[in-house]
Amino acid sequence: MTRVYVSAVMPISLEQAWSVLRDFNGLPDYHPFFAKSYIEEGKPADQLGCVRHFHDHDGNHIREELLSLSDRDHLCCYRILEAPALPVQGYVAEMRLKPITTSGQCFGEWWAEFEVAEADREDVMQRVSDTFRLAFEGAAERFTS
Repeated sequence: MTRVYVSAVMPISLEQAWSVLRDFNGLPDYHPFFAKSYIEEGKPADQLGCVRHFHDHDGNHIREELLSLSDRDHLCCYRILEAPALPVQGYVAEMRLKPITTSGQCFGEWWAEFEVAEADREDVMQRVSDTFRLAFEGAAERFTS
């Protein structure tokens, strides 16, 4: 099992970060990798079991299912259902936010566990790590630019 973990201190409040990152359909709004996204069957983006279908700028697509979303704990968990350009199996990820009470900033952590062939391991780990890092940066930029 491969694990990728990324953490960041964002120069925005927990509430600001969560308002961006909780939107399961919002990736194209703040993430440079993704061009468009929709929730299948017109379900709400915060409904457990909903499936987001999104595309990167190269036309590759990914389908992910929302497994949990907690406004109380500021966490989101999802799994990949289909990702032809990302050679992984059993991919499950979780993102969690916490306040930094002394500064009013937000601490975010995002991790994923999955199976990947050894030949693809380094490339996939870097792509997943970059995806998480850029999501945190993009969320912060919504309020600091």
